[in-house]
Amino acid sequence: MSTIKELNDKRQKLVVDARAALDEIKKNTDEARAAELEARHDTIMADFDKVEALIVREQKVADAEKRLAERAEEERKRQRPNGDDGQIRGADEGAKPEYRTVFYKYLASGASLDELSGEERAVLKAGVVHDAEKRVQVSTQGTSTTAGGYTVPVELSNQIIKSMAAWGPMYSDDVANVFSTSTGVTIKIPTVNDTAVTAEQHSEGTAMTDDNGKDVTFGQKSLESYGYDTEWVKFSLELARDSIFNMESLLGELLGERLGRIANKQLTTGDGTGDPNGVVTASSLGKTAAAVAAVTYDELIDLIHSVDPAYRQSPKVRFMFNDLTLAGLRKIKDGDGKYIWTAGDVQGGVPGTLLGYRYSVNQAMPAQTTGLKPILFGDFGKYWVRKVGSPMIGVKREQYWPDLGIAGLVYLDGELADTAAIKHLIQA
Repeated sequence: MSTIKELNDKRQKLVVDARAALDEIKKNTDEARAAELEARHDTIMADFDKVEALIVREQKVADAEKRLAERAEEERKRQRPNGDDGQIRGADEGAKPEYRTVFYKYLASGASLDELSGEERAVLKAGVVHDAEKRVQVSTQGTSTTAGGYTVPVELSNQIIKSMAAWGPMYSDDVANVFSTSTGVTIKIPTVNDTAVTAEQHSEGTAMTDDNGKDVTFGQKSLESYGYDTEWVKFSLELARDSIFNMESLLGELLGERLGRIANKQLTTGDGTGDPNGVVTASSLGKTAAAVAAVTYDELIDLIHSVDPAYRQSPKVRFMFNDLTLAGLRKIKDGDGKYIWTAGDVQGGVPGTLLGYRYSVNQAMPAQTTGLKPILFGDFGKYWVRKVGSPMIGVKREQYWPDLGIAGLVYLDGELADTAAIKHLIQA
């Protein structure tokens, strides 16, 4: 496996090669050669995306290995012989069963609670209460009093949240203004846009105007609680029994991707009726492109300056578009022949930029097609994402016996507090 440094070096070389391919295209380059060079550029950039993803993945693995090593060292210290009697401290204190081990014993064996030891039942029951999670028990099947089960380990809920944020940028607090509530009651958000109002020159001895002409105008928007579920996911008894150490990661990614897809889609293009008011739907017009499936450098400049400078200073100001749109934007040059896209540095934590501004790739964004809105720009900190608790997780045993079933459920809403903060470019 390549090291992160090797991957980063390869990434930088791909950027150079891609630019070299486009630089060969001159005004007198014949169409066949130009098409060949553009195809080469696209192939190189596809490799660039793969390498960039590998760097992120390798960094995650390295971080995980570091955490495991730290835990192993802590465990080694905990079980170090205590004094001269040579006894293991852990054995003296009694080895308390882990929640995850008891949970999979409960699921995979099909055992009732009565078949668990008192200590195991206590560990299982303790896992139900957790301040950061909304837990749900299994619906009872038939007349069995043990059909209702306990919830999955804490690691799975955390994994789902991470997967949702990774799958779609609109669920991430790095992009939007994300906050959580414990209940789903309607929240009213006061809104105000005072950017067009100024003070006036005051003349000595003259009374100030008092005609209500410059009163602050407030508005109000609502945040509701809309639910989305994964449907039931079946997995085998053998998987639960034999894959105890990676089950959380497997199911977390699976459920997180399902919830992440729908959450990101609704927060991006939801129509606001029975669903979140997606950021594309809620944004206001910034620029209309001249072409039906392309944009120019000048049009991007116009889009940027359609947003008030006050919003362009925000730490969350950025572009947003899908990956195909990004592929086209990577080829645009300014009047001096310089590319307006900058790769950044994944290893150094420096993000890629477009005309000096960060961007988020969102696959739920519309394509560059007639009448659609493929590009957004503005202060995404003005887009509010409400999370109602954490994802809820439920498990079925009896209905799928001897296999198992698991499902996730999430509640959320989204609204743009100030429509002047985010503008869209619409194709002709």
